[in-house]
Amino acid sequence: MRRCRLYSDRLTFLVAVDRHLSGSFCSHIVHNNKYLNYPKILFHCGVLSKRWLLLKALSFPCRQESLTSLTKRLFGSTTQSTGDNSLGMEATKRNELEVVCEELSNMKRTVKAKVPKGARDFLPEQMAIREKAFRIVSKVFDRHGAVAIDTPVFELKETLTGKYGEDSKLIYDLADQGGELLSLRYDLTVPLARFLATHKITNLKRYHISRVYRRDNPAIQRGRFREFYQCDFDIAGNFSRMVPDAEVIKVLCEVLDDLAAVSSFHAKILSSYKVKVNHRGLLDSIFELCGVPKEKIRAISSAVDKLDKESWNNVRYEMIEKKGLDPCIADKIGSYVLRRDNPQKMLSSLYEDPHLSSIARSSLEDMELLLKYLEDLGVGDCLIFDLSLARGLDYYTGLIFEAVLTTDSNTSLGSIGAGGRYDNLVDMFSSRSVPCVGCSLGIERILTIYETAEREWASSMGRKIKANKTQVWIASIGEQMIRERMKLANELWKGNIVAEFSYAEKPKLNKQLQHALEEEIPLLVIIGEDELKRGMVNLKILATNEQKEVNRTEIVDAVKQALNEMEVAIE
Repeated sequence: MRRCRLYSDRLTFLVAVDRHLSGSFCSHIVHNNKYLNYPKILFHCGVLSKRWLLLKALSFPCRQESLTSLTKRLFGSTTQSTGDNSLGMEATKRNELEVVCEELSNMKRTVKAKVPKGARDFLPEQMAIREKAFRIVSKVFDRHGAVAIDTPVFELKETLTGKYGEDSKLIYDLADQGGELLSLRYDLTVPLARFLATHKITNLKRYHISRVYRRDNPAIQRGRFREFYQCDFDIAGNFSRMVPDAEVIKVLCEVLDDLAAVSSFHAKILSSYKVKVNHRGLLDSIFELCGVPKEKIRAISSAVDKLDKESWNNVRYEMIEKKGLDPCIADKIGSYVLRRDNPQKMLSSLYEDPHLSSIARSSLEDMELLLKYLEDLGVGDCLIFDLSLARGLDYYTGLIFEAVLTTDSNTSLGSIGAGGRYDNLVDMFSSRSVPCVGCSLGIERILTIYETAEREWASSMGRKIKANKTQVWIASIGEQMIRERMKLANELWKGNIVAEFSYAEKPKLNKQLQHALEEEIPLLVIIGEDELKRGMVNLKILATNEQKEVNRTEIVDAVKQALNEMEVAIE
Protein backbone atom coordinates (compact mmCIF):
# COMPACT_ATOMS: atom_id res chain seq x y z
CA MET A 1 0.00 0.00 0.00
CA ARG A 2 1.34 3.43 -0.95
CA ARG A 3 2.08 6.05 1.63
CA CYS A 4 -0.65 8.51 2.48
CA ARG A 5 -0.62 12.16 3.46
CA LEU A 6 -1.58 13.45 6.87
CA TYR A 7 -4.21 16.21 6.74
CA SER A 8 -4.03 18.91 9.42
CA ASP A 9 -7.49 17.92 10.67
CA ARG A 10 -6.65 14.92 12.87
CA LEU A 11 -10.29 13.84 13.02
CA THR A 12 -10.30 13.09 9.30
CA PHE A 13 -8.73 9.81 8.19
CA LEU A 14 -7.18 9.81 4.71
CA VAL A 15 -6.41 6.67 2.83
CA ALA A 16 -4.05 6.11 -0.07
CA VAL A 17 -5.95 3.72 -2.29
CA ASP A 18 -4.58 2.31 -5.53
CA ARG A 19 -7.50 2.31 -7.98
CA HIS A 20 -6.47 -1.07 -9.32
CA LEU A 21 -6.53 -2.65 -5.86
CA SER A 22 -9.59 -0.92 -4.42
CA GLY A 23 -12.11 -3.30 -6.00
CA SER A 24 -10.30 -6.64 -6.24
CA PHE A 25 -8.44 -6.42 -2.93
CA CYS A 26 -11.52 -5.28 -1.05
CA SER A 27 -13.55 -8.16 -2.46
CA HIS A 28 -10.71 -10.53 -1.61
CA ILE A 29 -10.53 -9.57 2.06
CA VAL A 30 -14.30 -9.74 2.47
CA HIS A 31 -14.45 -13.32 1.23
CA ASN A 32 -10.98 -14.60 2.13
CA ASN A 33 -10.04 -12.71 5.26
CA LYS A 34 -8.10 -15.65 6.71
CA TYR A 35 -5.21 -14.91 4.31
CA LEU A 36 -4.73 -11.29 5.41
CA ASN A 37 -1.32 -10.12 6.52
CA TYR A 38 -1.99 -7.68 9.36
CA PRO A 39 1.41 -5.88 9.39
CA LYS A 40 1.08 -4.81 5.75
CA ILE A 41 -2.20 -3.01 6.36
CA LEU A 42 -1.40 -1.10 9.55
CA PHE A 43 -0.48 2.56 10.10
CA HIS A 44 1.35 4.51 7.40
CA CYS A 45 2.61 8.00 8.30
CA GLY A 46 0.37 8.05 11.39
CA VAL A 47 -2.81 7.76 9.32
CA LEU A 48 -5.23 4.87 9.77
CA SER A 49 -6.08 3.38 6.38
CA LYS A 50 -9.62 2.48 5.51
CA ARG A 51 -8.46 -1.01 4.71
CA TRP A 52 -7.42 -1.29 8.34
CA LEU A 53 -10.87 -0.14 9.40
CA LEU A 54 -12.36 -2.87 7.22
CA LEU A 55 -9.90 -5.38 8.60
CA LYS A 56 -11.00 -4.46 12.12
CA ALA A 57 -14.57 -5.06 11.06
CA LEU A 58 -13.67 -8.45 9.63
CA SER A 59 -12.22 -9.48 12.99
CA PHE A 60 -15.63 -9.09 14.62
CA PRO A 61 -18.64 -11.39 14.28
CA CYS A 62 -21.22 -9.68 12.10
CA ARG A 63 -23.43 -10.39 9.14
CA GLN A 64 -21.86 -10.70 5.68
CA GLU A 65 -24.11 -7.93 4.30
CA SER A 66 -22.78 -5.60 7.02
CA LEU A 67 -19.22 -6.21 5.82
CA THR A 68 -20.20 -5.63 2.20
CA SER A 69 -21.98 -2.41 3.13
CA LEU A 70 -18.97 -1.20 5.10
CA THR A 71 -16.71 -2.04 2.15
CA LYS A 72 -18.79 0.02 -0.24
CA ARG A 73 -18.85 2.94 2.16
CA LEU A 74 -15.08 2.86 2.59
CA PHE A 75 -14.10 2.15 -1.01
CA GLY A 76 -17.14 3.27 -2.98
CA SER A 77 -15.56 6.19 -4.84
CA THR A 78 -11.86 6.32 -5.63
CA THR A 79 -10.43 9.29 -7.53
CA GLN A 80 -8.16 8.92 -10.54
CA SER A 81 -4.45 9.53 -10.23
CA THR A 82 -3.50 12.91 -11.73
CA GLY A 83 0.12 12.10 -12.43
CA ASP A 84 3.10 9.82 -11.83
CA ASN A 85 4.08 11.52 -8.58
CA SER A 86 0.59 12.06 -7.21
CA LEU A 87 -1.62 9.69 -5.34
CA GLY A 88 -5.32 9.00 -5.92
CA MET A 89 -6.75 10.21 -2.64
CA GLU A 90 -10.19 9.79 -1.15
CA ALA A 91 -11.04 12.26 1.58
CA THR A 92 -13.83 10.51 3.40
CA LYS A 93 -16.33 12.81 5.04
CA ARG A 94 -15.81 13.31 8.71
CA ASN A 95 -19.33 12.28 9.75
CA GLU A 96 -19.11 9.09 7.64
CA LEU A 97 -15.87 8.04 9.31
CA GLU A 98 -17.25 8.88 12.72
CA VAL A 99 -20.23 6.62 12.06
CA VAL A 100 -17.97 3.80 10.84
CA CYS A 101 -15.66 4.13 13.84
CA GLU A 102 -18.62 4.12 16.20
CA GLU A 103 -19.93 0.94 14.58
CA LEU A 104 -16.51 -0.68 14.98
CA SER A 105 -16.24 0.34 18.62
CA ASN A 106 -19.63 -1.22 19.34
CA MET A 107 -18.62 -4.54 17.83
CA LYS A 108 -17.29 -7.10 20.30
CA ARG A 109 -14.42 -9.34 19.41
CA THR A 110 -15.21 -13.01 20.13
CA VAL A 111 -13.60 -16.38 19.58
CA LYS A 112 -15.68 -19.32 18.47
CA ALA A 113 -16.94 -21.11 21.58
CA LYS A 114 -16.00 -24.74 21.11
CA VAL A 115 -14.93 -27.57 23.41
CA PRO A 116 -11.77 -29.39 22.24
CA LYS A 117 -12.32 -32.77 20.62
CA GLY A 118 -12.52 -35.54 23.20
CA ALA A 119 -13.27 -33.18 26.12
CA ARG A 120 -16.56 -32.02 27.64
CA ASP A 121 -18.30 -29.39 29.71
CA PHE A 122 -20.66 -30.54 32.46
CA LEU A 123 -23.89 -28.75 33.28
CA PRO A 124 -24.96 -28.39 36.94
CA GLU A 125 -27.39 -31.33 36.67
CA GLN A 126 -24.65 -33.53 35.20
CA MET A 127 -22.25 -32.50 37.93
CA ALA A 128 -24.81 -33.43 40.58
CA ILE A 129 -25.04 -36.93 39.09
CA ARG A 130 -21.27 -37.28 38.76
CA GLU A 131 -20.62 -36.12 42.32
CA LYS A 132 -23.18 -38.60 43.60
CA ALA A 133 -21.43 -41.45 41.76
CA PHE A 134 -18.02 -40.33 43.01
CA ARG A 135 -19.33 -40.26 46.60
CA ILE A 136 -20.53 -43.85 46.26
CA VAL A 137 -17.15 -44.94 44.89
CA SER A 138 -15.19 -43.06 47.57
CA LYS A 139 -17.38 -44.55 50.29
CA VAL A 140 -16.43 -48.08 49.20
CA PHE A 141 -12.74 -47.15 49.13
CA ASP A 142 -13.00 -45.59 52.58
CA ARG A 143 -14.79 -48.67 53.89
CA HIS A 144 -11.74 -50.74 53.02
CA GLY A 145 -9.40 -48.41 54.90
CA ALA A 146 -7.77 -46.76 51.90
CA VAL A 147 -6.34 -43.24 52.08
CA ALA A 148 -6.58 -40.63 49.34
CA ILE A 149 -3.51 -39.21 47.59
CA ASP A 150 -2.92 -36.88 44.65
CA THR A 151 -0.11 -36.43 42.13
CA PRO A 152 0.65 -33.79 39.46
CA VAL A 153 -1.40 -33.91 36.28
CA PHE A 154 1.90 -34.00 34.36
CA GLU A 155 4.99 -36.10 34.95
CA LEU A 156 8.49 -36.14 33.56
CA LYS A 157 8.34 -37.71 30.12
CA GLU A 158 10.91 -40.32 31.13
CA THR A 159 8.62 -41.38 34.01
CA LEU A 160 5.90 -42.49 31.58
CA THR A 161 8.05 -43.69 28.67
CA GLY A 162 8.22 -47.44 28.11
CA LYS A 163 5.47 -48.41 30.56
CA TYR A 164 2.45 -48.82 28.28
CA GLY A 165 3.57 -50.97 25.35
CA GLU A 166 1.81 -50.08 22.10
CA ASP A 167 -0.36 -47.56 23.95
CA SER A 168 2.67 -45.32 24.55
CA LYS A 169 1.78 -43.51 21.34
CA LEU A 170 -1.35 -42.21 23.09
CA ILE A 171 0.62 -40.19 25.66
CA TYR A 172 0.24 -36.41 25.40
CA ASP A 173 3.68 -34.79 25.31
CA LEU A 174 3.84 -31.15 26.36
CA ALA A 175 5.77 -28.58 24.33
CA ASP A 176 9.38 -28.13 25.44
CA GLN A 177 9.60 -25.00 27.56
CA GLY A 178 13.38 -25.02 27.61
CA GLY A 179 13.58 -27.16 30.71
CA GLU A 180 12.15 -30.51 31.73
CA LEU A 181 10.41 -32.66 29.11
CA LEU A 182 6.91 -33.31 30.43
CA SER A 183 3.88 -35.43 29.51
CA LEU A 184 0.30 -35.53 30.76
CA ARG A 185 -0.36 -38.63 32.84
CA TYR A 186 -1.80 -41.57 30.89
CA ASP A 187 -3.16 -43.34 33.97
CA LEU A 188 -2.89 -43.16 37.77
CA THR A 189 -0.82 -46.33 38.21
CA VAL A 190 2.61 -45.25 36.95
CA PRO A 191 2.36 -41.97 38.93
CA LEU A 192 1.62 -44.09 42.02
CA ALA A 193 4.79 -46.12 41.46
CA ARG A 194 6.79 -42.91 41.11
CA PHE A 195 5.03 -41.55 44.24
CA LEU A 196 6.01 -44.62 46.29
CA ALA A 197 9.62 -44.38 45.14
CA THR A 198 9.81 -40.62 45.72
CA HIS A 199 8.54 -40.82 49.30
CA LYS A 200 10.20 -44.17 50.13
CA ILE A 201 6.84 -45.77 51.01
CA THR A 202 6.75 -49.56 51.18
CA ASN A 203 3.22 -50.16 52.50
CA LEU A 204 0.14 -48.25 51.37
CA LYS A 205 -3.53 -48.84 50.66
CA ARG A 206 -4.54 -45.84 48.59
CA TYR A 207 -7.19 -44.50 46.27
CA HIS A 208 -6.96 -41.74 43.73
CA ILE A 209 -9.83 -40.17 41.79
CA SER A 210 -8.63 -37.75 39.14
CA ARG A 211 -8.29 -36.90 35.46
CA VAL A 212 -6.03 -38.68 32.97
CA TYR A 213 -5.28 -37.87 29.33
CA ARG A 214 -4.96 -40.01 26.20
CA ARG A 215 -4.45 -38.99 22.59
CA ASP A 216 -7.10 -41.47 21.53
CA ASN A 217 -9.88 -41.37 18.95
CA PRO A 218 -12.90 -40.24 20.98
CA ALA A 219 -16.11 -42.28 20.92
CA ILE A 220 -18.59 -40.34 23.04
CA GLN A 221 -21.35 -42.95 22.98
CA ARG A 222 -18.93 -45.60 24.24
CA GLY A 223 -17.56 -43.38 26.97
CA ARG A 224 -14.16 -42.91 25.34
CA PHE A 225 -12.61 -39.47 25.71
CA ARG A 226 -9.24 -37.75 25.61
CA GLU A 227 -9.71 -36.26 29.06
CA PHE A 228 -11.53 -38.39 31.59
CA TYR A 229 -11.65 -39.48 35.22
CA GLN A 230 -10.34 -42.71 36.65
CA CYS A 231 -11.03 -44.10 40.12
CA ASP A 232 -8.09 -46.21 41.29
CA PHE A 233 -7.69 -48.44 44.35
CA ASP A 234 -4.28 -50.04 45.02
CA ILE A 235 -2.51 -52.00 47.74
CA ALA A 236 1.29 -51.70 47.89
CA GLY A 237 3.55 -53.87 50.04
CA ASN A 238 4.73 -57.39 50.81
CA PHE A 239 1.78 -59.41 52.10
CA SER A 240 0.55 -63.00 52.09
CA ARG A 241 0.17 -64.42 48.63
CA MET A 242 -3.03 -63.41 46.75
CA VAL A 243 -4.73 -61.86 49.81
CA PRO A 244 -4.50 -58.22 48.55
CA ASP A 245 -5.40 -59.45 45.04
CA ALA A 246 -8.66 -60.91 46.35
CA GLU A 247 -9.56 -57.71 48.20
CA VAL A 248 -8.95 -55.57 45.12
CA ILE A 249 -11.41 -57.65 43.08
CA LYS A 250 -13.85 -57.51 45.99
CA VAL A 251 -13.59 -53.70 46.01
CA LEU A 252 -14.34 -53.53 42.28
CA CYS A 253 -17.42 -55.72 42.74
CA GLU A 254 -18.61 -53.69 45.74
CA VAL A 255 -18.38 -50.45 43.77
CA LEU A 256 -20.48 -51.88 40.93
CA ASP A 257 -22.98 -53.37 43.38
CA ASP A 258 -23.35 -50.10 45.31
CA LEU A 259 -23.82 -48.08 42.12
CA ALA A 260 -26.51 -50.55 41.04
CA ALA A 261 -28.25 -50.48 44.45
CA VAL A 262 -29.41 -46.84 44.15
CA SER A 263 -32.70 -47.82 42.47
CA SER A 264 -34.29 -50.38 40.18
CA PHE A 265 -33.35 -48.15 37.24
CA HIS A 266 -29.69 -48.34 38.22
CA ALA A 267 -29.89 -52.08 38.90
CA LYS A 268 -31.29 -52.69 35.43
CA ILE A 269 -28.12 -51.39 33.78
CA LEU A 270 -25.38 -52.14 36.32
CA SER A 271 -26.28 -55.26 38.30
CA SER A 272 -25.46 -57.69 35.49
CA TYR A 273 -21.68 -57.85 35.06
CA LYS A 274 -18.85 -60.35 34.80
CA VAL A 275 -15.26 -60.15 36.01
CA LYS A 276 -12.84 -61.90 33.66
CA VAL A 277 -9.66 -63.17 35.35
CA ASN A 278 -6.36 -64.47 34.02
CA HIS A 279 -2.70 -64.56 35.03
CA ARG A 280 0.11 -62.89 33.09
CA GLY A 281 2.50 -65.67 34.09
CA LEU A 282 0.06 -68.29 32.78
CA LEU A 283 -0.32 -66.44 29.49
CA ASP A 284 3.46 -66.18 29.09
CA SER A 285 3.75 -69.92 29.79
CA ILE A 286 1.19 -70.61 27.05
CA PHE A 287 3.21 -68.52 24.60
CA GLU A 288 6.39 -70.32 25.63
CA LEU A 289 4.74 -73.73 25.23
CA CYS A 290 3.43 -72.78 21.78
CA GLY A 291 6.90 -71.68 20.65
CA VAL A 292 6.59 -67.89 20.57
CA PRO A 293 10.07 -66.30 20.46
CA LYS A 294 10.80 -64.43 23.68
CA GLU A 295 11.26 -61.11 21.92
CA LYS A 296 7.77 -61.39 20.39
CA ILE A 297 5.84 -62.28 23.55
CA ARG A 298 4.72 -58.74 24.36
CA ALA A 299 3.69 -58.03 20.77
CA ILE A 300 1.70 -61.28 20.55
CA SER A 301 0.15 -60.59 23.94
CA SER A 302 -1.04 -57.22 22.66
CA ALA A 303 -2.64 -58.90 19.64
CA VAL A 304 -4.39 -61.52 21.80
CA ASP A 305 -5.78 -58.74 24.01
CA LYS A 306 -7.88 -57.57 21.04
CA LEU A 307 -9.99 -60.74 21.04
CA ASP A 308 -12.73 -58.99 22.99
CA LYS A 309 -13.21 -56.66 20.01
CA GLU A 310 -11.83 -58.59 17.02
CA SER A 311 -12.51 -62.03 15.58
CA TRP A 312 -9.91 -64.77 15.92
CA ASN A 313 -9.25 -64.62 12.16
CA ASN A 314 -8.34 -60.94 12.39
CA VAL A 315 -6.12 -61.48 15.43
CA ARG A 316 -4.45 -64.49 13.76
CA TYR A 317 -3.83 -62.40 10.65
CA GLU A 318 -2.20 -59.67 12.74
CA MET A 319 0.06 -62.16 14.54
CA ILE A 320 1.20 -63.74 11.27
CA GLU A 321 1.31 -60.85 8.81
CA LYS A 322 2.17 -57.92 11.10
CA LYS A 323 4.04 -59.57 13.96
CA GLY A 324 5.83 -62.17 11.83
CA LEU A 325 4.65 -65.23 13.77
CA ASP A 326 4.68 -68.72 12.28
CA PRO A 327 1.11 -69.82 11.33
CA CYS A 328 1.48 -73.13 13.19
CA ILE A 329 2.43 -71.28 16.37
CA ALA A 330 -0.53 -68.94 15.92
CA ASP A 331 -2.90 -71.91 15.65
CA LYS A 332 -1.46 -73.44 18.82
CA ILE A 333 -2.04 -70.15 20.63
CA GLY A 334 -5.62 -70.15 19.38
CA SER A 335 -6.27 -73.56 20.93
CA TYR A 336 -5.65 -71.95 24.33
CA VAL A 337 -6.71 -68.31 24.20
CA LEU A 338 -10.14 -69.03 22.73
CA ARG A 339 -11.04 -70.88 25.91
CA ARG A 340 -13.14 -69.30 28.67
CA ASP A 341 -15.16 -71.06 31.32
CA ASN A 342 -16.21 -71.27 34.93
CA PRO A 343 -13.02 -70.64 36.98
CA GLN A 344 -13.03 -74.02 38.76
CA LYS A 345 -13.63 -75.95 35.53
CA MET A 346 -10.95 -73.99 33.69
CA LEU A 347 -8.45 -74.48 36.50
CA SER A 348 -9.07 -78.24 36.55
CA SER A 349 -8.60 -78.53 32.78
CA LEU A 350 -5.36 -76.54 32.89
CA TYR A 351 -3.98 -78.72 35.69
CA GLU A 352 -4.78 -81.74 33.50
CA ASP A 353 -2.58 -80.36 30.71
CA PRO A 354 0.76 -82.00 31.64
CA HIS A 355 2.94 -79.76 29.47
CA LEU A 356 1.36 -76.48 30.57
CA SER A 357 0.95 -77.36 34.24
CA SER A 358 4.64 -78.23 34.52
CA ILE A 359 5.82 -74.77 33.43
CA ALA A 360 2.91 -72.72 34.82
CA ARG A 361 2.60 -74.40 38.22
CA SER A 362 3.13 -71.20 40.24
CA SER A 363 0.58 -69.22 38.21
CA LEU A 364 -2.02 -71.97 38.51
CA GLU A 365 -1.49 -72.13 42.27
CA ASP A 366 -1.97 -68.36 42.45
CA MET A 367 -5.31 -68.64 40.67
CA GLU A 368 -6.40 -71.58 42.83
CA LEU A 369 -5.66 -69.62 45.99
CA LEU A 370 -7.38 -66.52 44.60
CA LEU A 371 -10.59 -68.43 43.92
CA LYS A 372 -10.66 -69.75 47.50
CA TYR A 373 -10.21 -66.27 48.96
CA LEU A 374 -12.84 -64.75 46.66
CA GLU A 375 -15.30 -67.40 47.77
CA ASP A 376 -14.66 -66.38 51.38
CA LEU A 377 -15.26 -62.74 50.41
CA GLY A 378 -18.56 -63.58 48.75
CA VAL A 379 -17.34 -63.16 45.18
CA GLY A 380 -17.85 -66.08 42.84
CA ASP A 381 -20.84 -66.07 40.53
CA CYS A 382 -19.58 -63.12 38.50
CA LEU A 383 -16.16 -64.66 37.69
CA ILE A 384 -15.05 -66.03 34.32
CA PHE A 385 -11.61 -67.53 33.67
CA ASP A 386 -10.73 -66.08 30.25
CA LEU A 387 -7.39 -67.07 28.71
CA SER A 388 -7.67 -64.35 26.04
CA LEU A 389 -7.46 -61.60 28.66
CA ALA A 390 -3.98 -60.11 28.31
CA ARG A 391 -4.18 -56.43 29.40
CA GLY A 392 -1.93 -54.63 26.93
CA LEU A 393 0.02 -52.62 29.50
CA ASP A 394 3.60 -53.81 29.93
CA TYR A 395 3.82 -53.47 33.69
CA TYR A 396 1.51 -56.35 34.74
CA THR A 397 3.29 -59.37 36.22
CA GLY A 398 0.66 -61.64 37.82
CA LEU A 399 -3.12 -61.61 38.22
CA ILE A 400 -5.02 -59.57 35.62
CA PHE A 401 -8.77 -58.96 35.54
CA GLU A 402 -11.43 -56.94 33.75
CA ALA A 403 -15.09 -56.16 34.47
CA VAL A 404 -17.67 -55.93 31.67
CA LEU A 405 -21.42 -55.34 31.65
CA THR A 406 -23.41 -58.24 30.22
CA THR A 407 -26.79 -56.64 29.41
CA ASP A 408 -27.33 -56.53 25.65
CA SER A 409 -27.66 -52.74 25.55
CA ASN A 410 -24.38 -52.14 27.38
CA THR A 411 -21.94 -54.69 25.97
CA SER A 412 -20.66 -52.07 23.50
CA LEU A 413 -19.21 -50.06 26.40
CA GLY A 414 -16.36 -52.54 26.75
CA SER A 415 -14.39 -52.73 29.97
CA ILE A 416 -15.83 -50.75 32.90
CA GLY A 417 -13.06 -51.67 35.32
CA ALA A 418 -9.76 -53.51 35.20
CA GLY A 419 -6.52 -54.12 37.03
CA GLY A 420 -3.94 -56.60 38.15
CA ARG A 421 -0.63 -57.15 39.87
CA TYR A 422 2.45 -55.12 38.97
CA ASP A 423 5.35 -56.16 41.19
CA ASN A 424 8.21 -54.59 39.23
CA LEU A 425 6.94 -51.11 38.41
CA VAL A 426 8.29 -49.34 41.50
CA ASP A 427 11.68 -50.99 40.83
CA MET A 428 12.03 -48.76 37.76
CA PHE A 429 12.23 -45.70 40.02
CA SER A 430 13.92 -47.11 43.13
CA SER A 431 16.30 -49.80 44.34
CA ARG A 432 13.55 -50.95 46.70
CA SER A 433 11.07 -53.55 45.51
CA VAL A 434 7.45 -52.74 46.36
CA PRO A 435 4.92 -55.30 45.03
CA CYS A 436 1.57 -53.75 44.11
CA VAL A 437 -1.89 -54.80 42.99
CA GLY A 438 -4.79 -52.56 42.10
CA CYS A 439 -7.83 -51.79 40.01
CA SER A 440 -9.04 -48.84 37.99
CA LEU A 441 -12.72 -48.11 37.54
CA GLY A 442 -13.77 -46.83 34.11
CA ILE A 443 -16.10 -44.34 35.72
CA GLU A 444 -16.73 -42.29 32.57
CA ARG A 445 -18.12 -45.31 30.73
CA ILE A 446 -20.31 -46.13 33.70
CA LEU A 447 -21.52 -42.52 33.93
CA THR A 448 -22.74 -42.55 30.31
CA ILE A 449 -25.47 -44.99 31.37
CA TYR A 450 -25.64 -44.02 35.06
CA GLU A 451 -26.84 -40.55 34.06
CA THR A 452 -29.70 -42.09 32.08
CA ALA A 453 -30.74 -44.17 35.08
CA GLU A 454 -30.70 -41.09 37.33
CA ARG A 455 -32.94 -39.14 34.96
CA GLU A 456 -35.38 -42.03 34.53
CA TRP A 457 -35.53 -42.50 38.29
CA ALA A 458 -36.19 -38.81 38.94
CA SER A 459 -38.82 -38.73 36.19
CA SER A 460 -40.62 -41.74 37.67
CA MET A 461 -41.08 -39.75 40.90
CA GLY A 462 -42.18 -36.60 39.08
CA ARG A 463 -38.97 -34.81 39.99
CA LYS A 464 -35.98 -33.36 38.20
CA ILE A 465 -32.28 -33.73 38.85
CA LYS A 466 -31.54 -31.35 41.73
CA ALA A 467 -28.32 -29.52 41.01
CA ASN A 468 -28.18 -27.41 44.15
CA LYS A 469 -28.37 -28.54 47.76
CA THR A 470 -30.43 -25.62 49.04
CA GLN A 471 -32.61 -26.60 52.00
CA VAL A 472 -34.20 -23.26 52.85
CA TRP A 473 -35.32 -20.31 50.74
CA ILE A 474 -35.66 -17.06 52.70
CA ALA A 475 -38.52 -14.93 51.40
CA SER A 476 -39.90 -11.63 52.60
CA ILE A 477 -42.97 -9.42 52.39
CA GLY A 478 -42.77 -5.65 52.52
CA GLU A 479 -40.31 -2.84 51.86
CA GLN A 480 -36.61 -2.71 52.76
CA MET A 481 -36.39 -6.33 53.93
CA ILE A 482 -33.17 -7.32 52.16
CA ARG A 483 -31.06 -6.74 55.28
CA GLU A 484 -33.42 -8.90 57.32
CA ARG A 485 -33.07 -11.68 54.73
CA MET A 486 -29.30 -11.36 54.94
CA LYS A 487 -29.29 -11.52 58.74
CA LEU A 488 -31.46 -14.62 58.74
CA ALA A 489 -29.34 -16.26 56.02
CA ASN A 490 -26.22 -15.63 58.08
CA GLU A 491 -27.76 -17.33 61.11
CA LEU A 492 -28.80 -20.36 59.06
CA TRP A 493 -25.36 -20.63 57.46
CA LYS A 494 -23.76 -20.55 60.91
CA GLY A 495 -26.11 -23.39 61.83
CA ASN A 496 -24.72 -25.41 58.87
CA ILE A 497 -27.98 -25.10 56.94
CA VAL A 498 -27.90 -24.56 53.17
CA ALA A 499 -29.92 -21.38 52.59
CA GLU A 500 -30.47 -18.81 49.86
CA PHE A 501 -32.39 -15.56 49.40
CA SER A 502 -33.35 -13.24 46.57
CA TYR A 503 -30.84 -10.52 45.65
CA ALA A 504 -33.64 -8.19 44.55
CA GLU A 505 -34.43 -5.28 46.87
CA LYS A 506 -38.21 -5.74 46.74
CA PRO A 507 -38.94 -9.22 45.33
CA LYS A 508 -42.54 -10.26 44.90
CA LEU A 509 -43.65 -13.06 47.21
CA ASN A 510 -45.22 -15.14 44.45
CA LYS A 511 -41.98 -15.07 42.46
CA GLN A 512 -40.01 -16.13 45.52
CA LEU A 513 -42.42 -18.97 46.15
CA GLN A 514 -42.33 -20.02 42.50
CA HIS A 515 -38.53 -20.15 42.56
CA ALA A 516 -38.52 -22.37 45.65
CA LEU A 517 -41.02 -24.74 44.04
CA GLU A 518 -39.13 -24.93 40.74
CA GLU A 519 -35.85 -25.66 42.50
CA GLU A 520 -37.54 -28.22 44.79
CA ILE A 521 -36.31 -26.43 47.92
CA PRO A 522 -38.07 -28.16 50.83
CA LEU A 523 -38.48 -25.24 53.26
CA LEU A 524 -39.52 -21.62 52.95
CA VAL A 525 -38.93 -19.05 55.70
CA ILE A 526 -41.06 -15.94 55.24
CA ILE A 527 -40.17 -12.66 56.95
CA GLY A 528 -42.99 -10.14 57.27
CA GLU A 529 -43.01 -6.67 58.78
CA ASP A 530 -45.87 -7.41 61.18
CA GLU A 531 -44.37 -10.75 62.25
CA LEU A 532 -40.97 -9.17 62.88
CA LYS A 533 -42.53 -6.61 65.21
CA ARG A 534 -43.80 -9.55 67.24
CA GLY A 535 -40.44 -11.37 67.00
CA MET A 536 -41.84 -14.12 64.77
CA VAL A 537 -41.24 -15.57 61.27
CA ASN A 538 -43.22 -18.08 59.20
CA LEU A 539 -41.81 -21.53 58.39
CA LYS A 540 -43.46 -23.33 55.48
CA ILE A 541 -42.99 -26.95 54.34
CA LEU A 542 -43.57 -26.78 50.60
CA ALA A 543 -44.26 -30.49 50.08
CA THR A 544 -47.28 -30.44 52.44
CA ASN A 545 -48.07 -26.71 52.30
CA GLU A 546 -47.96 -26.75 56.11
CA GLN A 547 -47.07 -23.37 57.64
CA LYS A 548 -46.47 -22.23 61.20
CA GLU A 549 -45.14 -19.24 63.09
CA VAL A 550 -41.79 -19.68 64.81
CA ASN A 551 -40.00 -17.46 67.30
CA ARG A 552 -37.34 -15.49 65.40
CA THR A 553 -34.65 -16.48 67.90
CA GLU A 554 -35.48 -20.19 67.52
CA ILE A 555 -35.61 -20.37 63.72
CA VAL A 556 -32.35 -22.33 63.32
CA ASP A 557 -33.49 -25.11 65.65
CA ALA A 558 -36.94 -25.14 64.06
CA VAL A 559 -35.46 -25.54 60.57
CA LYS A 560 -33.17 -28.36 61.69
CA GLN A 561 -36.08 -30.17 63.31
CA ALA A 562 -38.19 -29.82 60.17
CA LEU A 563 -35.35 -31.09 57.98
CA ASN A 564 -34.76 -34.08 60.24
CA GLU A 565 -38.43 -34.94 60.11
CA MET A 566 -38.32 -34.74 56.33
CA GLU A 567 -35.13 -36.85 56.28
CA VAL A 568 -33.22 -34.18 54.41
CA ALA A 569 -29.55 -34.61 55.25
CA ILE A 570 -27.77 -31.68 56.83
CA GLU A 571 -24.16 -31.88 55.82
